[in-house]
Amino acid sequence: MITTATTPSCTIQQLLDDVQYDLKLVLVAGQSGLDRRISSSRIQKPGLALTGFTEHLHPERLQVFGNTEISYLRTLTLEQQQTVLHKVFESNLACVVVTKDLEVPAPLIEGCQRTGLALMRTPLVSSAFISQVQSFLEESLTASSSLHGVLVDVFGVGVLLLGKSGIGKSEIALDLVMRGHRLVADDIVNLVRRGGDVYGHGNEMIQHHMEIRGLGILNIKDLFGVASVRDRKKIELVIELVEWNSGAEYDRLGLEQESMNILGAELPHAVVPVRPGRNMTTIVEVAARNHLLKLRGHHSAQEFADRLSRAISKQGGTPSHGRLAAPSLPTPRPTPHYEEDVE
Repeated sequence: MITTATTPSCTIQQLLDDVQYDLKLVLVAGQSGLDRRISSSRIQKPGLALTGFTEHLHPERLQVFGNTEISYLRTLTLEQQQTVLHKVFESNLACVVVTKDLEVPAPLIEGCQRTGLALMRTPLVSSAFISQVQSFLEESLTASSSLHGVLVDVFGVGVLLLGKSGIGKSEIALDLVMRGHRLVADDIVNLVRRGGDVYGHGNEMIQHHMEIRGLGILNIKDLFGVASVRDRKKIELVIELVEWNSGAEYDRLGLEQESMNILGAELPHAVVPVRPGRNMTTIVEVAARNHLLKLRGHHSAQEFADRLSRAISKQGGTPSHGRLAAPSLPTPRPTPHYEEDVE
């Protein structure tokens, strides 16, 4: 299962409609430009571009006209304003926002209307607006997806359990919660990419709920308390549960670390067979502990392999066909026999 990332973007209309970040934007001109897209969370102030130096203007970025830019434009004649703005608008900008509710120069309104560039105004000062709009864009431009699985927090490690329906993912998660670990999401795990990390959270409608066949839908937060759940967790380990197949080969040494690509990030991936009698909850706990050891530079399987190789080298042997071979053990001495003293 590979979940790939696509290049995210948002429209100017989404920016204008947002209420969560309290941007207080009002459209002034260029309504036809509301379908333009922003693909970068970085904000730009035109600065020197208004003097004609437009080489470093970036397309598809939001442009902020603050007190400095508006004051400079007012020092120019109308003709000069039209000339510099015409050159600026050639850079295929995303939109223009004037801060502090400053009066917008007529050439700026006319230029945006003519070129179909959305022009908006906000009462926020430039620093406050830039901080809030960057938060909005970072949230809107993160790569996202969803998949069928269970996400749990085990010893602080975000463990994503995958496997076909009915294999026991929810039952394992329930047992983990009863051992003091925390549920993040059951059934549907929503994924977002932030930097080089992938985070998972539950679907808003079923968050903190779990389906157990025979019992129905359970509210884990109500049953076990707020300490038994969490809203979001970085995914650090993927465990894929598969039905036991006696004819299949499973990793018995753990020397080669497999990975799974999720939203463009490579995450450690282990395939664990499920069969009656295996304590899957304990296996997941041990996998999380082992992952923590690896993060601290302790690779148990590799250390064992190195120790075994040194033992083989001392005896002059070599592993055959690239597989680890156990060193020959010395022949045990016969146990001496002592007759009991008989009076």
